Amino acid sequence: MDDKTNPTIQDVIKTYNLLVKGIDAEARVADLSRAYGGMVRSGKGELVEDITQKIVRIAWRNLGGDQERISFEKGTIKVPIKRDYIDKLEDEEVRQYILDNINKYTYQLKTDVRVCIDKKFVIGIECKAYTENAMMKRIMVDFMFLKGAHPNVQAVLLQLESQLGGDYSNIFQEVTMGSRPTHTIMSYFDVNLLIITLIEGDRKVDQPIHKKETFKGLKEQSIIKAVQTFEDLLRQHIKQH
Repeated sequence: MDDKTNPTIQDVIKTYNLLVKGIDAEARVADLSRAYGGMVRSGKGELVEDITQKIVRIAWRNLGGDQERISFEKGTIKVPIKRDYIDKLEDEEVRQYILDNINKYTYQLKTDVRVCIDKKFVIGIECKAYTENAMMKRIMVDFMFLKGAHPNVQAVLLQLESQLGGDYSNIFQEVTMGSRPTHTIMSYFDVNLLIITLIEGDRKVDQPIHKKETFKGLKEQSIIKAVQTFEDLLRQHIKQH
């Protein structure tokens, strides 16, 4: 069992191999009251969150960061109602009622992985087994809400596979150009989203990675690149201690 606060790249690979290879078998023998597809999605979701936390911890350690300073907070984030929205309400009675109870007007938002340094929220990470552009719209909306509560938080999408089109799955090239629909969707939101893909090759619906015959491995070079990306994001917080 790896040390949860001091993981290695090999721990990430072992976790991936153990869980992905076991997802299909576990889903088949589990309680039949749960849908097979739902169990697979749930298993992959928990996997991506787990390896994401490991990758972030490795990056922080590589920078010389104290592991006691980094944490992954849980729970919901309260996004406040926007004041300019209230000001535009035509019904004066409704507007005054909201103003009188403004502290109660919030939206409860959850982020898959919330990276905190010295208890300060610095990186919000959405974790996906794969992402397609229909899902990207929801991701961008959630990050837009997050920015309303935490304007300085860096938004990150970490996915195992990509179904966004373009070259998001060409993970070892120096510059990623992305895809036309994805860039178009993101252009409508005032959010700087960083997309990290861990597995080469576009996702194919009929070739799921949790099946033995279509299994895709997680390469060490891919993890190293992701670690380096998080090092760049976390470096500024080392000196703030």
